[in-house]
Amino acid sequence: MSKYDKLVEFYKTKLNSIVAESDWFKVDQELIDRFAEVTGDKQWIHTDPMRAKKESPYKKTIAHGFLTLSLIPYLTKSNKEEFFEKNYPGMKYRVNYGLNKVRFPAPVKEGSYIKAKLIPISIENLGDSAEIVYKIIVNIKGEEKPAMVAEQVFRLFA
Repeated sequence: MSKYDKLVEFYKTKLNSIVAESDWFKVDQELIDRFAEVTGDKQWIHTDPMRAKKESPYKKTIAHGFLTLSLIPYLTKSNKEEFFEKNYPGMKYRVNYGLNKVRFPAPVKEGSYIKAKLIPISIENLGDSAEIVYKIIVNIKGEEKPAMVAEQVFRLFA
C-alpha cells in the first residue's frame, strides 16, 4: 500500500462530512474598502454607502464575491498547522489546484455575519499525489440562501 493509498483510505471516512466550520465573522465596510483598494474593484455598490442606500436594491453596500471567496482559508482555519495534522496524516504539503465551480447565490451586505463549512466530496490517488475536492458553503446569518457555494481542488503531497 502506497503512502497515497493510506491517505485516501483515511480520508474516505471523512467524505461528505464537515471537517472545518468557522465562527461567525463580520464583514464590515472597512474590510470591503480594503479589498476594493487591493483589487481595484471600486464599483459604487461596494464602496459608496450613501449611493447604495439610495440606488441599490440592498440599501447597503455589498461585499465582492471574490472577497467572500478569499476569506475561505481564514474562515475554515484550513491553513493552520493543526488542521493539517488532524486531517492529513503523513502529508508534507498541500497545493491549491483550483476551483471546479463557484457560485454567489446571495449578496453579503455590509455588516452581515458569514460562516463557512468545508466538506470533502472526493479523494483520489494520482500516483505522485492525492487530489481532494472540497465543497465549501458560506452562509449568511439570518439569510436562507448561502453567500457562496464552491468546489475547491487541492493536490496533497506526502
